[in-house]
Amino acid sequence: MSLAGFLAYSGMAMARDQSRTAAAIATERDVLTELFAMRRQLGWAGSNLNQAAKALNSGGDVPHLAEVLADIQRAANAVKTAADRVANQEADRES
Repeated sequence: MSLAGFLAYSGMAMARDQSRTAAAIATERDVLTELFAMRRQLGWAGSNLNQAAKALNSGGDVPHLAEVLADIQRAANAVKTAADRVANQEADRES
């Protein structure tokens, strides 16, 4: 979601639900920012993994393969954590 899209979404959400505070909306923005950062990290890690696979398929050695896989796992875990935060916020609003 773009910043403009987020602001439009937040404005509409605020108009529908007057009980939400600016802090709650700011928290949503923080979570979305975190998700976008994690998406970039997963892209970088995926690129590194593709380079490692290419090297292995060419008979080369990949001395840092464990680190690449650990980077991907960390990024995936961070995305899951951020997505869980979004889901929990949605559940809290619905209850």
